[in-house]
Amino acid sequence: MKCLLIPILIGLISAILGYLLGRSRSKDDGSIARLKAELDACKKAQTSSNLKSAAGVAFNASAAKAVFGKNIKHNDLTIVEGIGPKIQELFHKHGVNTWKKLAECSAEKCQKVLDNGGENFKLHNPKTWPDQAQMAHEGKWQKLFDWQEKLDGGL
Repeated sequence: MKCLLIPILIGLISAILGYLLGRSRSKDDGSIARLKAELDACKKAQTSSNLKSAAGVAFNASAAKAVFGKNIKHNDLTIVEGIGPKIQELFHKHGVNTWKKLAECSAEKCQKVLDNGGENFKLHNPKTWPDQAQMAHEGKWQKLFDWQEKLDGGL
């Protein structure tokens, strides 16, 4: 019986001392709550910045769908009249993978990208592509749609 009593008492005393020691070291002076609040604020800011373009305009998929009548993916270059999946792929290979980057390209640079793609791509005229991309980047869906109604293949 003594053999069992000693380990039980030592275990009980160790548990009580461990509890008291842990409790005394973890007194919360509000720093944990403050750190959690900062973390939540950072997560919220990051989520918000992921949805915003550099100009601070949030991409609104429902507004784009209301105008175009179909789902529009953020930074989908095929929304630009005259750009199809193959041309989008070509531009992606040249590092132009957002509306903002396409808007920053000159028509001449767009033509160089097309020329590098081969004979099939040289036929396209990218004259309006940067302006269309700028409208998409800024979320000016109705203005973009109305202009595209007048365009023929990006011209």
